[in-house]
Amino acid sequence: MRAASSPVPAMLAAPSAAAVAKPLPAPRSSTALHATAASATGSSRRDVLAGTGLGAALLLALSPCVGAARAAADEEYVSETKEVIGKVRSTISMEKTDPKVADAVTELREMSNSWVAKYRREKGLLGRQSFRDMYSALNAVSGHYISFGPTAPIPNKRRVRILEEMDSVEKSLQRGR
Repeated sequence: MRAASSPVPAMLAAPSAAAVAKPLPAPRSSTALHATAASATGSSRRDVLAGTGLGAALLLALSPCVGAARAAADEEYVSETKEVIGKVRSTISMEKTDPKVADAVTELREMSNSWVAKYRREKGLLGRQSFRDMYSALNAVSGHYISFGPTAPIPNKRRVRILEEMDSVEKSLQRGR
């Protein structure tokens, strides 16, 4: 290497013998790799293929169970969504002077928060029309009560839109959407 007082920067100077990279070893053939892997695991290609066939057979045998689990989850989604729809309708139809309106709004917010927290993680539901409409309606209701308080009545125009979305959700649920 050059001296530190040299006008050529140290990065451009010739590298020392220790800094020169050693050449990479020659690549191994694929048959050598398979032989090494088979000897390391104690299995051959035939064993792996037989295991894969067994795995596929188990997958096919258990697929009705997966479908049944999905149907049960779908039934749970439908029933919980209908329950939230009923709570939204009963809460927004309460009179302003009703002494139970604040408690009903608190229950509705807890129920809607748990519904959203549970189902927004389900990727299969995110594309459903019922989920989008329900999420939109819950957002409108929660936003109103957060902004104006639990005893503030929902304006008629907003109430009509929320009820239309609830009807749309029920129709979508009946159609399996």
